[in-house]
Amino acid sequence: MPRELILSLDGREFPVAMIKIDRDKLYGSIEIEAFDEKGREASLRVLASDGKTLIDKGGTALTTVDDKGNSVDRTSLRPVDEDGEPIDPVPSSFNAPNVLDRATSDDYLAQMVKSVYLLQPPENGDIAYLLDHLDGEQIFTFPFSYRGGIDYDKAFVLGAEKEAFMVVGKQAEFKFLSLNQAVTLDTTEEQEVSDDDLDFDLI
Repeated sequence: MPRELILSLDGREFPVAMIKIDRDKLYGSIEIEAFDEKGREASLRVLASDGKTLIDKGGTALTTVDDKGNSVDRTSLRPVDEDGEPIDPVPSSFNAPNVLDRATSDDYLAQMVKSVYLLQPPENGDIAYLLDHLDGEQIFTFPFSYRGGIDYDKAFVLGAEKEAFMVVGKQAEFKFLSLNQAVTLDTTEEQEVSDDDLDFDLI
């Protein structure tokens, strides 16, 4: 059962079910199976640093250590910013209604996409009011966090042909340069070239 997200537009709230759209659903998928010369299915193993020991699945783990090499419980870690000040975590967007703000196409196109969801009304739900606004070529946005964490992603809600989609990602900071951008040379300093600086072997 997909999780339900509550969207708010013009004071109206719309519970929606989020169905993730991934590449497998769009294009299908291929599974590759490997077998040895006796027809036995091969499995992936990790070669240890000694170059001869094979470690089976589940035989390795990751841990967090301090500067002295001691293991640290992840629950004791606290996020901080560049100045060492603590960062207040953000809650999950499923905990409260999410107010939709209008966005521009430039805002949407400047996004680095992480996930795409199909938004559908839950059982006995109705999102006709939202779809009517999306069919008017409107784009809406709101801060989104699936589980909560350090900061929000940016979600855009848009639609086409009576379908609503939510595109989640991060805003990219593009620096646009033109092909004919002029380069200014610094000519304030004049350099004298002596005969010793010339190498006629290179001519």
